[in-house]
Amino acid sequence: MNHAKAKAKPKHIPLKKLPPLARIQEFPTVRIHHASSSTSQANAPAAQQVSAAYNECIDRAFRIPIFLSTANSLNNVQQQFFNRLVLEIEDALLFPRTLPQSEQYPETVLTNIRRLVISSYGMLAINFRRFFVQILEANVGQPPTTTPFWQGSTFSQIEPSMAFQFGLPILLVRERGTDTTNGIWAGGITPLNIFVEWDSDNQTVDEFFGSVQWREVFANWTAEVRGNYYLRTEPQFSLQMQ
Repeated sequence: MNHAKAKAKPKHIPLKKLPPLARIQEFPTVRIHHASSSTSQANAPAAQQVSAAYNECIDRAFRIPIFLSTANSLNNVQQQFFNRLVLEIEDALLFPRTLPQSEQYPETVLTNIRRLVISSYGMLAINFRRFFVQILEANVGQPPTTTPFWQGSTFSQIEPSMAFQFGLPILLVRERGTDTTNGIWAGGITPLNIFVEWDSDNQTVDEFFGSVQWREVFANWTAEVRGNYYLRTEPQFSLQMQ
């Protein structure tokens, strides 16, 4: 008996019959860049919107960022003053940043303030009237005053103090009668002693921003901001050699 295995014959697997290549009966239409007048008119608004957004981005890119500290709750007159203040800042080619309107990070409040302070080159704080309060009692002795007075936002004390600690050029603007004996807005302890008062009861917005006092202090502050910008953007080697 022959136990030798017969060699297996190779199997021929028939190739799959593929259909012939389909011939292109009709070429797709080519889009011509020279659109008709109706099409160009329809696309014009969209192109203008893109161009406007691009120009706005470029416009901001050439402005130096500064920290604009302000309250969130404003009445009509205060809002007019704030809008005019933003225009003054932008006309000086500075970019105002404020929390939480322009930016907000997913962190604690003080961390957000510190991050904004470190990434800015100047601080402009406006202390608006917020609460009309009266001291009725003190923990020790008689209250310092029983006359009602205006109190500003708590962050009007915190944000300028953190900016002063970091060394930013500071300009303080106060609505008259606000925090006159409280914190950094009290006389004699204001950082750099530079602050301007707006008499909202007797002075219009245009009168304030047209005053010599405002234009002089604002011009000096913007010069300090630009000096800080050029100093902090110099190479470290260049600063070490000076």
